[in-house]
Amino acid sequence: MLDKNVTLSLRGCVQGALMCLPVLPGVIALAAVFGTVAAQKGLTFLETVLMNSLVFAGASQFVAMEVYGDPLTLGTLIAMVGVTAAVNLRMLLIGASLRPWLGQVPGYQTYPALFFLTDLNWLLAMGQYQKGSRDWGIYLGSGLIFWSVWSLSVIPGYFAGSLISDPKTFGLDVILPAFFAAMLVPLWKGKRQTVSWLIAGAVAAVTWFLVGGYWSIFTGAIAGAFAGAYLDD
Repeated sequence: MLDKNVTLSLRGCVQGALMCLPVLPGVIALAAVFGTVAAQKGLTFLETVLMNSLVFAGASQFVAMEVYGDPLTLGTLIAMVGVTAAVNLRMLLIGASLRPWLGQVPGYQTYPALFFLTDLNWLLAMGQYQKGSRDWGIYLGSGLIFWSVWSLSVIPGYFAGSLISDPKTFGLDVILPAFFAAMLVPLWKGKRQTVSWLIAGAVAAVTWFLVGGYWSIFTGAIAGAFAGAYLDD
């Protein structure tokens, strides 16, 4: 059911941006690490900045870089598309959850604004929506600040890449798993939901053990989706 009390204001945009301040250090660190990884993989500075700003898909960018190889072959390209799509499957549900809020907003405003959709600003914005706020400037402002900080923070990370021979030496490879582990906390809504999470994790672990590579992302996502559909409240 569409909400007909939707508004958009500068005050809402500022509120959304201010709500992001506590998590910006994590965004800065993650973007900087991506710049380092891109430099290690041989991407030029321009390629790194364009990919980071135009794709704007955090985890998917890291996964793509793990698969990426130079020279880029057709098989590698297909693998990059496949694992990126698997990681981003969650955006189908996240985007659908915004329908009651943004369904009344004109398409010329809604569709460009969806470019700024991330896990973080979705969590922040939906939290305010559930509290009764109908100003979608909260979503837009938080998305804009995340994009701006993400786009700029990759620059120092890229130039630091030439100084770091192995990012794992500094534990930089742990940042992405830690980030997603922290993201799970506000999403947990009860013990019943945990069953579907455990199923997704178990299927992903078994797939990784038997097949390796990034198929575990795909199988875990699909298993978790089916388990959630039948088991969650």
